[in-house]
Amino acid sequence: MSEPISIAASRIRAASGAELAYLTYGRKRREADPAVVLLHGFCGSSAYWEETLPHLEGSGLYIVPDLRGHGLSEAPAGTVYAMEEFADDLLRLLDALGEREAIVLGHSLGGYITLAFAGKHPDRLRGFGLVHSTPLPDTEEAKAGRDKTAQRLLAEGAAPFVNELAPKLFAAENRERMPDKVARTAAIGLGVSPAGAAATALGMKARPDRSGVVRSASVPVLLVAGEGDAVVAPERTFIDTEGPNVRRVLLAGCGHMSMMEAPAKLAEAIAGFTEWVISGQA
Repeated sequence: MSEPISIAASRIRAASGAELAYLTYGRKRREADPAVVLLHGFCGSSAYWEETLPHLEGSGLYIVPDLRGHGLSEAPAGTVYAMEEFADDLLRLLDALGEREAIVLGHSLGGYITLAFAGKHPDRLRGFGLVHSTPLPDTEEAKAGRDKTAQRLLAEGAAPFVNELAPKLFAAENRERMPDKVARTAAIGLGVSPAGAAATALGMKARPDRSGVVRSASVPVLLVAGEGDAVVAPERTFIDTEGPNVRRVLLAGCGHMSMMEAPAKLAEAIAGFTEWVISGQA
């Protein structure tokens, strides 16, 4: 396991007893404004958002944690990390920071956690969003793949899996055009706990269909997809959700990593959604 790459600068103790690392960035324009939480994806860390955050300067207070088993956060004992456990980690973080309500936006794995949080703690949300994620459960083929991933992480460590995964996260045209960003993604992944990542993979496998959480949401919802995403296709992000409180954004020239492939465009979508929520126009 390599040294974790993270931009988290602070720590709290989660309900599990494990230490969680996080970054706070920016500040609220009005005291009553909700903070915005940015959750990273599988085998990532808070560093996934390092290029996007500067484009969000002046648009609010952002809370960017390392998820359990990732970055500088500890990996608590357990063979499966349920999405609900991650959601409870987030609840503990918001409580520790005195944030009664938040806008929670999750990338990939972070989106699954966001939906678990929305289902379990809806009173703590002013809005939520999925970034290259889906409310749909794994297919049977994907579930088998999660098992293989967990077994491989435990047997081989993170490096073989992460080095294969990183290029697949980018749109085909960006793999050669952005070699430094592909390499950065892989380097971040090398810092995960293999046991924590394996437990996370099995937690993703076990997650239920949460389409109803999106369809029945009483708060604004943001859905962001990449036109060239080979991991979560746009139709699995957008499903059949429509309504005045749902905002869809399709990013051209992006795969699964718009926070690196097109950070300014993603930041524009996030800041616009945040303002939409805060202004009460959603």
